[in-house]
Amino acid sequence: MNRITVFCGSSIGTEQEFEINAKLLGQKLAKENIELVYGGANVGLMGAVADGALIEKGNVIGVLPNFLKSKEIAHKYLTELILVDSMHERKTKMNELCDGVIALPGGFGTIEELFEMLTWSQLGLHKKPIGILNINGFYNELINLLNTMVNNGFLKNVNKQMLLVSDDIDVLLNKMKNYEAPTVGKWIDKKTV
Repeated sequence: MNRITVFCGSSIGTEQEFEINAKLLGQKLAKENIELVYGGANVGLMGAVADGALIEKGNVIGVLPNFLKSKEIAHKYLTELILVDSMHERKTKMNELCDGVIALPGGFGTIEELFEMLTWSQLGLHKKPIGILNINGFYNELINLLNTMVNNGFLKNVNKQMLLVSDDIDVLLNKMKNYEAPTVGKWIDKKTV
């Protein structure tokens, strides 16, 4: 993996561990010569992950919609800042630039970005590893929801397994490096439930 996109909150969150681990993730990516692609802001967990990579002299590419430039406050010290016209363009560009995706804690935007990447993978539009760094169990309820989707016949277990989860950065990166995309289709019929 040469580049990883990180989706995360533009807020810092309530737990200090969120910011600490975002920064550690940025540092780890830089130490492993993996470029960081992220939302381009210098605030919240976005700023923390970028700062972590920059501290270790890593390459950091930000992708920021023009209309958010003043609200999310573009990071001034990035290797490259790409300005786009829409949120959809942002996700498309971040997907084009990366070899894998990690989600840190965040809100609606983070979840939407994560699930769009999962949906694209499920549809066979890419075969990239997608991970969650589950800091302090932040995503436990989401993982429970995915199990509910499987148990009720709306998601195949093999597709649920596309989402790699760990609370440890090294373990998550190792899972991503060894990931093989499923070869089965997405669709479920009554006979296979």
